[in-house]
Amino acid sequence: MPTELNGVVVVDKPGGLSSAGVVSRIKRLFGAHKAGHTGTLDPFATGVLICCINRATRLSRFFLEGGKTYEAVLCLGMETDTQDATGTVTATRPIDGITRSCVEQVAERFSGDISQIPPAYSALKHEGTPRYKLARRGMVVEKPARQVTIDRLDIVDVDLPEVRLTVACSSGTYIRTLCADMGRDLGCGGHLKTLRRTGCCGFSSDDAIDLEGLEALGAKGRLAERVINMREALHFMPETIVGDTLAGRIANGMKLSPEDFRSHPEVPEKGDFKVVDRSGRLIAVLKATGIGSHYIYCCVFRPQR
Repeated sequence: MPTELNGVVVVDKPGGLSSAGVVSRIKRLFGAHKAGHTGTLDPFATGVLICCINRATRLSRFFLEGGKTYEAVLCLGMETDTQDATGTVTATRPIDGITRSCVEQVAERFSGDISQIPPAYSALKHEGTPRYKLARRGMVVEKPARQVTIDRLDIVDVDLPEVRLTVACSSGTYIRTLCADMGRDLGCGGHLKTLRRTGCCGFSSDDAIDLEGLEALGAKGRLAERVINMREALHFMPETIVGDTLAGRIANGMKLSPEDFRSHPEVPEKGDFKVVDRSGRLIAVLKATGIGSHYIYCCVFRPQR
């Protein structure tokens, strides 16, 4: 029986395929029992989609809050009900008098911590149903504004009606809402024409492979080459290596004290950290609470038989 692969695959998602569709193909290709992604990309969007397979699906939540980077094209003068090019046009306005300087001045307003109202056509759920499904039935459910962070917003080119921009932002940011809001502030409206995610949680387009490339590797029996093991996938998380005795205590979920990590200065006073055994295998993710040096078990990976 072939060894089960556990880890992360960074996929370059094609346009026209949903994130769930990508996961379905990954699951089939790897023969995985479980698979999931760590942050939805709209079907029309392309770029970095992190997929977890088998035991690594338990790590998905640690990727959800990671920062993301995008390349986008804002089309001015036209609004749509979905805030992107897939929707129905709801308004058109002239773009006379708009210059690059105008666009850059408006872009400055959207740097830093900003408030966004999630779009009606989104995967956010209302009473268990995705809002985009409700919106398609004519049921628009308003969600309260929420805070997101735009770390960087650069205007790359202005060739009206199109504006090319790059964005570095926090998790939960809607780029189509950003584009719609910029169009509103410019007085002409606008929508997101194209979107490509170039980075997510420290992984970039350079780390990604398209589905055709994975299919080709699968035909050669070389899929394992594209699986990032669980330890390396959590590259952004502090790490400590433990000996056999402590590894055994952790594997059995025993209560841990500051004394257990007295010789591990890399363990943070507060926050998540990964625990690795002497063979380099990820055995757990723990959380230091900062309250009496108490540790919470986030997940434990016992040896596979």
